[in-house]
Amino acid sequence: MKSGRAGHRFVAPLIGMLFVIAIVALSGAGRVAHGADDAVTGNLPLKHVEDVPLPGRASRFDYESYDPDRHLLFIAHLGDSEVVVFDTLASRVVARIPGISAVHGVLAVPELSRVYASATGTNEVIAIDERTLTITARAPGGVYPDGMAYAPDARRLFVSDETGKTETVIDVPSNRRIATIPLDGEVGNTQYDPGSRHIFVNVQTRHQLVEIDPATNTIVSRTDLPGAKGNHGLLIVPESRLALIACVEIDRLLVLDMRTMKVVGVFEVGGDPDVLAFDPELHTAYVAGEAGIVSMFSIEGSHVSKIGDAYLGPNAHVVNVDAATHRSWFPLKSVDGHPVLRIMAPR
Repeated sequence: MKSGRAGHRFVAPLIGMLFVIAIVALSGAGRVAHGADDAVTGNLPLKHVEDVPLPGRASRFDYESYDPDRHLLFIAHLGDSEVVVFDTLASRVVARIPGISAVHGVLAVPELSRVYASATGTNEVIAIDERTLTITARAPGGVYPDGMAYAPDARRLFVSDETGKTETVIDVPSNRRIATIPLDGEVGNTQYDPGSRHIFVNVQTRHQLVEIDPATNTIVSRTDLPGAKGNHGLLIVPESRLALIACVEIDRLLVLDMRTMKVVGVFEVGGDPDVLAFDPELHTAYVAGEAGIVSMFSIEGSHVSKIGDAYLGPNAHVVNVDAATHRSWFPLKSVDGHPVLRIMAPR
């Protein structure tokens, strides 16, 4: 995701009670940090577990990725150019990995005992050993490396080059760039679909979802997305054969049926939607936005219904969820002037 999102809106056109909830929450944002009972969750079925202090300055965070085998959450602290490693069992920070300039994307690949990070400041893709939590390799990442996805059969990493308008392909065994795929538009998030074993990429200035065969590094199809504008965030729900697409410029979530490649639903979400996450056990999707509004959706088969929205914290645009405990994590750059990891759970 692009730091600052120049030209995008940061306040959602909310109405009615949702607007009131947001304003009340904004006025009490500092108070929320002091206790779980103070968290404002509106009509969402969530409770506030705790806020854990994060190291570094009160500066922007970006993507996060979870390794459930090691119980480690990797958080891109963009403003401090480091990856923060959080132990979810001990509920504490166990490491800081510096030297990743303007880190945007981060992706844990547990089967490889490896984490990848996109260093936008130096236009690199950086490999990190999960066992030692040290940097082991660097590869060219294009002009503006951002989101990432791993194709296990091909053993290749696909990296969104947002402003470079391409997809960078990294050979994982050698940690070397092997291809650059032109996409002819500003690139949003990249995701792997285990159903088709293909990579899907948002091309947000063309209002398209592009499908790539990772075995050949070639484009298979381009799907036009009617009504899309700024389709950046992407989540694939393989069991339901659905793709959820967050449109940052119009505060909408599109639901795409991957069987027909047609848009079958459109929902309003909070301002500037960014990162999405899915709890497969509870069949629940989260959409986190720059305005601090988090939207939740129930997915049963091919049916998607909205659960609700709530303000969960300032700039709560990043979310990840643990399928085992159902806890969700929101890194916030500033609560009472300090960065925290806000932890939520079902109630």
